Amino acid sequence: MRVSIDISMYPLQETYCEPILDFIRRVENHPKLIVEKNRLSTQIFGDYRTVMALVSEEMLVTLEKIPHTIFVLKIIGTDRSDVAYDRCE
Repeated sequence: MRVSIDISMYPLQETYCEPILDFIRRVENHPKLIVEKNRLSTQIFGDYRTVMALVSEEMLVTLEKIPHTIFVLKIIGTDRSDVAYDRCE
């Protein structure tokens, strides 16, 4: 089963940009994932078990370094990587 995850990360510290960029770079290094970024969140697409295992592992790495970090995830049970978002314009 393929899924789509929309993930936002909020490190609760003054220097928050670098931890976010570090997390995104680590996720992008996984060849089995499709990763798309925007200014508000990161979208990750792929096989459910693969995506969940890799995202879980990378969140753990972050939380071990910066325990006061919030992750917000939205998950849908389809791969929406090829859906056009300009339908309402």
